[in-house]
Amino acid sequence: MDNKSPIGVFDSGVGGLTVVRALINQLPNENIVYFGDTARVPYGPKSAQVIREYALQDTEVLLQYNVKLIVVACNTVSAVALDVVQKRAKVPVVGMIFSGAQAAVVATKKKRIGIIGTVATIQSNAYTNAILQKDPNVKVYSQPCPLFVPLVEEGWMNHKVTELVAKEYLFPLAKEKVDTLILGCTHYPLLKDVIRKIFSYDITLIDPGEAAALEVENVLNSKGIKNNSQLKPNLQFYVSDIPYKFTEIGELFLGRKLGKVRRVEGFLK
Repeated sequence: MDNKSPIGVFDSGVGGLTVVRALINQLPNENIVYFGDTARVPYGPKSAQVIREYALQDTEVLLQYNVKLIVVACNTVSAVALDVVQKRAKVPVVGMIFSGAQAAVVATKKKRIGIIGTVATIQSNAYTNAILQKDPNVKVYSQPCPLFVPLVEEGWMNHKVTELVAKEYLFPLAKEKVDTLILGCTHYPLLKDVIRKIFSYDITLIDPGEAAALEVENVLNSKGIKNNSQLKPNLQFYVSDIPYKFTEIGELFLGRKLGKVRRVEGFLK
């Protein structure tokens, strides 16, 4: 492993490409290997035990590529299985929770923070606990939004149905006058415009992927393993299945062409 070794990123599916996008913007010289477990998406409704098993398998996939750091782009895994990844990886591991919580605590002016995410992420209380560790005086309000993921993967970011669902989910948070909202799932940054419409006042939206990219840069600098090469970075994309519309949706998440997407075989039971 050296400075030119890639950063490994994994997610339960295509959503983690929003985190890859943030990494590319923050660290344009870094090589990146991405693995999306598209065969078993979504992780959010599954039990903690199953999620932990999947997280270990996802980590094993990335370690095959001699990664120098692993980013757990999946908020659900970050919430309930980060320790599994850390124990197995033997390289630095950056999740979504602490980066996102820190950014929210810094951003809030009224100390009223909302969190939206999958059922598993919200039930874990991982974001709430991380926020209160940083500032016990903050009021935290959480709301699971499980339908957001399939709506985004259908490409319905600006659909009337999505707006109706968003109103249903976000009304309780708007009622509590939260001034900062953590987008606790990698799909949710694509719904920023819809989310802002629901609130009748200015609200700060926190994308944990962007916060994590800053943390990754800090870790690379502290370890002396940041890639300062001016060569064009190598971006590799692997999945456990290539579902219908994957490339189309993936390019929407990434904000650029995906190129070749390869299927990983042999690790699924």
